[in-house]
Amino acid sequence: MQTQNKFNHNTKIIGIIGHPIKHSFSPLMHNLAFELTKLNYIYLPFDVPPTLLKDSLKGMIALGIKGFNVTIPLKEKVIPLLKDISEEANIIGAVNTIVNDEGVLRGYNTDVLGVIESLNPYKEELQNSAVTVIGAGGAARSVIYALIRHFKVERINIVNRTEQIAESLKEYFSTKMLFNNIKAYPLMPPDLVNTFNSSKLIVNTTSMGMFPDIDDAATTIPESFNKEQIVFDVVYTPIKTKLLKLAESRGARIITGLRMFVEQGAKSFELWTGEEMPKDEIYKAIESYLINN
Repeated sequence: MQTQNKFNHNTKIIGIIGHPIKHSFSPLMHNLAFELTKLNYIYLPFDVPPTLLKDSLKGMIALGIKGFNVTIPLKEKVIPLLKDISEEANIIGAVNTIVNDEGVLRGYNTDVLGVIESLNPYKEELQNSAVTVIGAGGAARSVIYALIRHFKVERINIVNRTEQIAESLKEYFSTKMLFNNIKAYPLMPPDLVNTFNSSKLIVNTTSMGMFPDIDDAATTIPESFNKEQIVFDVVYTPIKTKLLKLAESRGARIITGLRMFVEQGAKSFELWTGEEMPKDEIYKAIESYLINN
């Protein structure tokens, strides 16, 4: 079988660091994008425990690696080790994309753009609305930042298993973005039906419903949803989570996590290469892969 030997002394290396790393679909997405755009790059996963983070960054510079993504649990931990970070990464307190600019590591948060691009079709509806964000981790921070800065929502409910963490996130955005109309709730679905139902947008930013725990959902109460709503889940394995299926059955419009995944990846791709990612082709290819595997 003849193979295309495209890697040579000019091949540029991009990577992803995290711990664990095997769950990531980023290598599949970016290597396909490099193939479609005929760019001489390769994208590799690097399993980096937090104790080796500082050394790994030095190694990236020494080896001339052009850039990399950062995933859990390193998104927050990497910030003090970078020379320069973007405004949104600074406010959110998390970096998911790093560019090696001739030995200077610059950090960005492209998750925000993934959120913005996913929600942009509903921008007018979301203005001055009430929204509910499930979860209080790094993804929740990106969502809340986008909702305040770009969609001008009126009120944000943060729902989390540990109410204290939701409260601390509320205080964080009150201080960082001077947005005070946030309320924190513990994740107790029967008590939240009215909160969910009165929200124009519900966003799940947790791993609930992710494969293999596909029967998990923040709420399984049908009355949580209505046909005027938009329900967005950042999970993309499976493409339609239990939460999205239930919301759709109640007439709500749904946004899958795959859209956000491709959009944030496209921004990273552009930061590293200066080129546009063929987003539609990538989306269809990953969707097909997820459906058939």
